[in-house]
Amino acid sequence: MSSVTLDQLEKVIQAVQKGERYRHLHPGLVRRLATAELAKGCSSKEAVKAVRGKLHQVGGAYLASPLPLARWLLQLQELPSELDNPVLKAFCLTALEQHASTRERLPILTSFFETILRPLGPLHSILDLACGLTPLSQPWMPLASGATYHACDIYSDLLEVVAAFNRHVGRPGEVFSCDLTAELPACQAQVAFLLKTIPCLEQVDKEIGARLLESIPADHLLVSFPARSLGGRAKGMLRNYEAHFWELVSGKGWRVQRFVFPGELAFLISR
Repeated sequence: MSSVTLDQLEKVIQAVQKGERYRHLHPGLVRRLATAELAKGCSSKEAVKAVRGKLHQVGGAYLASPLPLARWLLQLQELPSELDNPVLKAFCLTALEQHASTRERLPILTSFFETILRPLGPLHSILDLACGLTPLSQPWMPLASGATYHACDIYSDLLEVVAAFNRHVGRPGEVFSCDLTAELPACQAQVAFLLKTIPCLEQVDKEIGARLLESIPADHLLVSFPARSLGGRAKGMLRNYEAHFWELVSGKGWRVQRFVFPGELAFLISR
């Protein structure tokens, strides 16, 4: 284990964040990854490459090209604010298509949240962890009027759109940057979302899956896994992720419901 100087660490962090896709990432995550790589004895150049590789695995792979966030913020100002309005829903669909994770869910969007969450009744509070653009799926969720929607992610620029959307539709709740591998939000919720997130976080911390499921402050957890790679290949992913999930919840005594959709495997944990 090598000692890490502050000067060396800052240079690596600055080099990582020079790239456009890394500029708006949670600074604490970048710092921790950089510290870990330098502590291995990596050179600054090697550390920058390794950190960027980890960040790609955690979230960058879902963002193949820059999102038109500034344009979306302007468009939102001109849109109706009712969630059932077809013009607003069309905007949401267009935005959801730009992020790989939510794009994969579009063919099942009308049934995914409805099938899983409707039996819980109109939901009064959501905690959306590593949310991406999922909050723009609210028109297709069984939410009570006045429901609270908390959302967090590692991308601060993406969160600006999420926060603007919530304000536009009059949705209360906190929207904030967070690094789930370091700390868990304290927001209590009826349902927490952890959608296609565990495999990404486990690239950084192998124990994070079990820790999150145990600690998330919610009555119910909606957890999902991708059934295919971003390239469209199945590669036995569904079988492997399902086996891993059951390992994570083994012996917990929780009630678990399983749902299989084209492209996504989901579980609803009730505790």
